[in-house]
Amino acid sequence: MVAQRAGTSTATVSLVVNGKTAGRVSPENVERVRAAIAELGYVVDHAASSLAKGTSSIVMLIAPDLSNPFFGGVISGIKSTLGPRYQLLLSVTGNGRTPDASDIQQFLALRPAGLLVDAPTEAFITELPADSPLVLLDAPGLEERATTVNFSMREGVEALIDHLAAAGHTRVAYLDSVTGTETFLLRHELLREVATERGMSFFTHPRAISVIDLTAAGTAFAAAWPQWQRDGVTAVICATDTHAYGVLQRAAGMGLSIPLDLAVTGFDNLPYSAISSPSLTTVDLPGFALGAAAARALRARIENEPLDEPPAVLKGTLVIRASTGGETPAPPPAPAA
Repeated sequence: MVAQRAGTSTATVSLVVNGKTAGRVSPENVERVRAAIAELGYVVDHAASSLAKGTSSIVMLIAPDLSNPFFGGVISGIKSTLGPRYQLLLSVTGNGRTPDASDIQQFLALRPAGLLVDAPTEAFITELPADSPLVLLDAPGLEERATTVNFSMREGVEALIDHLAAAGHTRVAYLDSVTGTETFLLRHELLREVATERGMSFFTHPRAISVIDLTAAGTAFAAAWPQWQRDGVTAVICATDTHAYGVLQRAAGMGLSIPLDLAVTGFDNLPYSAISSPSLTTVDLPGFALGAAAARALRARIENEPLDEPPAVLKGTLVIRASTGGETPAPPPAPAA
């Protein structure tokens, strides 16, 4: 009916509704088909299309702690790059729990076009079906298992430790995340390694660990602080900005002045970090760029096209704010034309 109304072939209609018109359908015919679709109220039956093609237009994003605000940027980057041709389906797990194969079995019946997996464990990758295009996000150490888009943490960690050292801190502590993925293990170990190289003492605590939640992080900090205070700790590095918000809130309730009594830092550079009280020093991990790069690599896999360049390695960069006693200087204005 759409083809008859538009005066084109059914093949042309198929190309238009599947977003495959480039170099194959004239702009005039594209507009005629779209006008006919609007007039007739035609809706693509994706289930029937999936059965016919053996795959759907669904892309799945599988990640631990999708409630973490960091994933807002990741999802925006993915959707902006996938475009209207693909629908994004999120597989959500509970706070602090990494996904396993049982979490996605019901979705595999939808025959997804491809899978995006953030911060997976190696065991999870082993359980995934081998026939689906796959791209990993923030998965250090798993580069040989699949196409991977990673953060390079060392530059940001070194800048953070050097900043704290320059401010006179010699005894620092770490508040960790219970999400036991490689990315969190890596930032923990890098912080310990670089702090030790700089001659600083690095402290942890059995109770200084929580889900990515403001209240839980504040509770974990309060449990660890008496020991850290006895140890002479003057700076707390948090696994995420959300953990750091909890520390800022709880520390204020305990009568601690930030940064005079205690410096606090995080990872992610969430939007709220610029306006928290005080504003938060943090290692910026560009979530939007991570999502966009991963989606670009996945589209190339799905559409059997070569990547223009190898998958990105995105550098973490330090943003200095009031929670450690300073602000990153604004870049100089661009010269006049």
